Amino acid sequence: MTEGAITLTEESPIVIEDREELIFMLSEAATLEHMIMCEYLYAAFSLKREVSEGVTTEQLAAINRWERTVLLVAKQEMLHLALVSNLLTALGSGPFLTRPNFPQRSKYYPPAVQLALLPFGQDALQHFLYLERPEGMDLVDAPEFEVLAIPEPGITLDDDQLVPQALDFVTVGHLYRGIEQGFRHLVEKYGEQRVFIGPPRAQATAQYFGWPELIAVTDLASAIRAIETVIEQGEGARGDWREAHYGRFLRLLQEYRDLKQQDPGFEPARPVVAAFVRPPADTSEVPLITDPLTAGVSELFNASYEVLLQMLMRYFIHAKETEDELRALSSTAVDMMFMVIEPLGQLLTTLPVGPNLPGKTAGATFEIYRTGYMLPHHQAAWIVLHERLFELSAYCSKLSAQQSVAQDLQAIEENIHSLATRLEQHESNSPS
Repeated sequence: MTEGAITLTEESPIVIEDREELIFMLSEAATLEHMIMCEYLYAAFSLKREVSEGVTTEQLAAINRWERTVLLVAKQEMLHLALVSNLLTALGSGPFLTRPNFPQRSKYYPPAVQLALLPFGQDALQHFLYLERPEGMDLVDAPEFEVLAIPEPGITLDDDQLVPQALDFVTVGHLYRGIEQGFRHLVEKYGEQRVFIGPPRAQATAQYFGWPELIAVTDLASAIRAIETVIEQGEGARGDWREAHYGRFLRLLQEYRDLKQQDPGFEPARPVVAAFVRPPADTSEVPLITDPLTAGVSELFNASYEVLLQMLMRYFIHAKETEDELRALSSTAVDMMFMVIEPLGQLLTTLPVGPNLPGKTAGATFEIYRTGYMLPHHQAAWIVLHERLFELSAYCSKLSAQQSVAQDLQAIEENIHSLATRLEQHESNSPS
């Protein structure tokens, strides 16, 4: 059917009938939220910041507005990832913070769900609209995300499925409606007490991260509230998408097109490329960084991102931590994002990839390593986190000897050192 100029298609329901499948699909949702968040951060980091980069004062003011909007949406994706972690914990599982590396095209997710790191511009905004489109809306993704092949379905043994399997979803809202149905079905099957078996204390809440919408999931009502928050912030409340992510990106795209029409040469983003130091094993062919300094800053970014994930994972484990320790983990993780990850991501976009890609600068790749990010033992976890932050500080200090990045990296090194010092007191106080 149609609603104005928008075509809506009814999507087939996702059927989830057991705890294992629900945990599997929530893990799928976690990886999706995680990767979409990285896409938004990459686009925000790519934006120009000075008129000396070939933009007018008016254009720079628009760029600054766009950056604030994209970062706001990225922060809400962080909230969604935390809510999904609460949903997983409520079921007796735990947070799922690992994911495949970029780019992922028609392999890891259903064929229509593809993910890659793009600089801010027409293609990025079209891709973001496609990802955030309301459930049932027909929309075309950016040209580079063409669906090349639909995999053949595997054999169906019987109706009593024992192991989890990937279920096709078309939109993010479609996935979460299936997850909501899964919770309702399990409660009807087992009762709330048998479904929500995770420890309530292990739930992340606004008390630690500041989001009013970050609620503890302890029963069906709170599970549905968490799911509705994700859907409403992304695609809008049952079709009212004007202030949701979809509506925000739609306004950005219109503004971008208006400025582009006024000045066809207008380019709001730096010429960034998602280049790696070494090709990850789980992706297709990727460009590589050949400039030594850029490679070092890229490694520092990815190592810092790794430590951030380790902190968040340790927080969600909620093992023997005291209230003070939980607050230290949550506040240090948040500060790590804004005091280390963000400035490093912005710095990378000013550095050359190398002579193999002349005129191109690097971008943050958010590389994932095969470590699992879980530090399960209390005292050991605090020692590792503290140790790792001091290693990052020392590496950053070494890189800052390069005059071209000295000022930026010295400030970042001081930030990392202060975070390491913050954890040091808790390491010494941690019981065995």
